Amino acid sequence: MPRPVSLLFGVHAHQPIGNFPEVLADAHLRCYKPFLEVLFRYPDFHFAVHFSGWLLDYLFEHYPQDMALLKEMVQRGQVELFGAGDTEPVLAVIPNHDRIGQIETFSQKLAAKLGQRPSGAWLTERVWESTVVTSLADCGIRYVIVDDYHFLCTGKTTTQLYGFYTTEEDTRKLDIFPISEALRYKLPFSPASDAIAYIESLVDMPSHHGDNPRIAAIYFDDIEKFGIWPETYQWVYEQGWLEQFVQGVLASPGISTCHYRDYHAAEKTQGIIYLPTTSYIEMNEWTLSAESACAYADLINLSKSSGWFEHKKAFLRGGIWKNFLSRYPESNWMHKRMLGLSARLAALSKKQRTGEMQQKLYAAQANDAYWHGLFGGLYLPHLRRAVYSNLIALEAMLDACVPRPNCVTQDIDFDGTNEVCLQNSNLQIILKLNRRASIVEFDAYSLNHNFGDTLQRQKEHYFHKIQLNGVSSTDTGSSGSGIASAHARSINKHVIQAADLEPDDYPRNLFVDRLDRTLIDYQHVVTDSSNTHAIHFQTNDAAPQIHKQFELMHNRLSVCYRFSGKTDNLFSTEINLAMPSCDGMGGRFIDRNDILGGFGQLLRLTNMTEVVLDDAVLEGYVTLKTTTPVQLCAQPYFTVSQSENGFEKIMQAVTLLLEWPIQRQELNITLEVNHK
Repeated sequence: MPRPVSLLFGVHAHQPIGNFPEVLADAHLRCYKPFLEVLFRYPDFHFAVHFSGWLLDYLFEHYPQDMALLKEMVQRGQVELFGAGDTEPVLAVIPNHDRIGQIETFSQKLAAKLGQRPSGAWLTERVWESTVVTSLADCGIRYVIVDDYHFLCTGKTTTQLYGFYTTEEDTRKLDIFPISEALRYKLPFSPASDAIAYIESLVDMPSHHGDNPRIAAIYFDDIEKFGIWPETYQWVYEQGWLEQFVQGVLASPGISTCHYRDYHAAEKTQGIIYLPTTSYIEMNEWTLSAESACAYADLINLSKSSGWFEHKKAFLRGGIWKNFLSRYPESNWMHKRMLGLSARLAALSKKQRTGEMQQKLYAAQANDAYWHGLFGGLYLPHLRRAVYSNLIALEAMLDACVPRPNCVTQDIDFDGTNEVCLQNSNLQIILKLNRRASIVEFDAYSLNHNFGDTLQRQKEHYFHKIQLNGVSSTDTGSSGSGIASAHARSINKHVIQAADLEPDDYPRNLFVDRLDRTLIDYQHVVTDSSNTHAIHFQTNDAAPQIHKQFELMHNRLSVCYRFSGKTDNLFSTEINLAMPSCDGMGGRFIDRNDILGGFGQLLRLTNMTEVVLDDAVLEGYVTLKTTTPVQLCAQPYFTVSQSENGFEKIMQAVTLLLEWPIQRQELNITLEVNHK
């Protein structure tokens, strides 16, 4: 009789740092709690689990009874814990000393909270680069799991992927398990009996190793598929899919649940392998530009219709995860700001470094806000805000230890154009020294907030799937008695119009100027170096010539415009302010205690000299003042994003357009930031 198939079943649980409490509560109610309760009733069903460090801390604090179940399952040998970076970073894009610190921090946390130090590790978004091998091995990690697609890209076939392989880097060894794509798409979307029958059928797979190892059915995927994805709560729990699956597996003579660690200890490697830099196949499409992604999708569709996709898909490779940094300037900016602060922290003496500093840096390295796809969060302001909140808090701590000059010029984001940072103990502005003379980052240290944290609208490859001017719902891909995966759903959550999809031809910065509605070109002017509290620009045009000066004074940013020459033009400046409340109930315009409307509404004022932007989420407010009356048009700025729940409009900023005829030689605009 052939030996039973070893089912290596693992789930990965993660929530982004900065996610809304109501989202976390819903995830617990519809997924984490019922999943653990079902599995707890079946101690013979062995499985692996990875909870990201931040989520694990949250669950221990808010739902200790569920964590008590998990701990008991660990103690009775039912659960194997998997490690990773503590805050779920993409290990390949953070410095090596931070990789080691992140992995070791989480391994120690698992040992302290649950009594088990991990031997295996989950790789965030299954992003593989060989540079991570040494860090993982140096932290005592002996094996990781990635998609079988990674292996197919080396020339392996699916019939060779029912065990683990070995790789090495700089004399360190690491073993790698291939996750079955077939199982990822069957669990939990196909009926439990079908999934079990598929696992049982693997027993007939031919062995490609002389010692005839046990065949392993390897599964490790998001636990959120078991309750949070659309339709899955009803399917998995109310209709009993998970219970049916567990009972069926335990009753099957052809399947034996097994821990990764036990299989790893009992079996031999299938041989040496070197994986290419890649992630899962959908990620490789998302990281491409819209035009390239469409061409890639067309090629995928052609291969499927021609019947050769399954055999040759490994050779239809898209981009790599790091392409997100070159594709989205906002992602690259956050990443390079993080790298700069990591270097500053590493340069401190041990006496100066604190655990809080390290925690802030690690939180800013969480992956979610750095990329965009079906599950990536770059388009979600509250996730970017969490990154900036930690970066700004860390920067303030570092400045307290080693003060910076008030004014520093450097190329922060490695794009070939210098930026100038102007800061005091309250505020910081960073301007890119290009033609626009606009602010790319505006930080308030007392609020740990970047008012320049917005997003330039880009063309996205999924725009062609959006049905304009209506809310629609389409599921493509559900079959038989199963349910559809989120990858196959096309739903409009909001009414989306063509104008919502038009790309911006300029970055959505602060103080983007126009003359007669045409963008103005400036040049940076180097003035008396003794004045390190102001930055100057001017135009080269003879009529009118415009001088523009930025200055910080305590908690106020002052922008002064001086005009000379011809003065019958219409001048405007656009200020894109990232306000945390966005179009929610907590954001509002106030004039002399009168509420004028919310940030998500259109507001026009003809003779404005002062208006307050009050934000309950920020727990602060911004006062906008001008020295002479101007016309103000305020409106929400939206982008269109995709998620597992469909296509949606997301407010990124409040766009304030100030406009006035040039009749005076000088006008001053101030933004004053205050706590409530």
